[in-house]
Amino acid sequence: MAGRARGAANPGSCHVPLDPCGAQLQTRAAIHRYSIVTPEQQTLPLSKKNDADTHSSAIPPYLEENYWWAYVHPRAVQIFEREWLVNLILFGNYARLRDAALDEIGSQAGGRMLQVACVYGDLTPRLRQRLAGDGTLDVIDVLPIQLRNLRRKLPPDSRLSLVLRDSTALGYADGSFDRVLIFFLLHEQPESVRRRTVAEALRVVKPGGKVILVDYHRPRRWNPLRLVMAGVLRRLEPYALDLWQHELDHYLPADAGVSGMREQTYFGGLYQKVVITR
Repeated sequence: MAGRARGAANPGSCHVPLDPCGAQLQTRAAIHRYSIVTPEQQTLPLSKKNDADTHSSAIPPYLEENYWWAYVHPRAVQIFEREWLVNLILFGNYARLRDAALDEIGSQAGGRMLQVACVYGDLTPRLRQRLAGDGTLDVIDVLPIQLRNLRRKLPPDSRLSLVLRDSTALGYADGSFDRVLIFFLLHEQPESVRRRTVAEALRVVKPGGKVILVDYHRPRRWNPLRLVMAGVLRRLEPYALDLWQHELDHYLPADAGVSGMREQTYFGGLYQKVVITR
């Protein structure tokens, strides 16, 4: 696990309230703080007028089948929302990989930024701290329980929007964002879903903007964890070994039109950061 799994959802409306007490969600006009946006709301805070403000999301079947224990079940958040546990899962590399992603954002990030899927740990709170005064951050996820959990970790901030959407159908206009971050998501998706997620990230980033990917990678032959991780991933992460077989550029659309790409690996090659410039 270590990341979030978001992919192709079944069509249809989603009518899951995001307020833990069942109360009606407040809109941007009612409060000066971040908001959670459901598909039923007609106004998407911090988005452009030509964005698709209505969207339908449902839990993808593969997510319920393979990751119910990590993200979907109500007890999942109680168990896994512990930074020490996330760090343990990543063999002590959580802070290093988190900071590697944040370094690509910069210390004062202006413009619009998108995080695709919620993440256990303090990645998003630290990402918020990197926002400049005119910067904004949208975080999308297909699971209301994960958006509720993230809301609890964030202070009130009008620059933030938590949006119930699917990674394969973001619903934003082309070139809406300056930066897109996908942190430990792709290894949890079937290949067809992974390809659509990457294509959507590239579609919504502006020319000259960056898509930042952090995920698993095929470890070096000498890595002592190579055999152990192969067994663990084969049992618990049915799609993760795809990233051992192919580099991430394998999943880019043929017409991606990227201007640059760079890769850095960590911990004997077990993890990677790929930065794609549009």
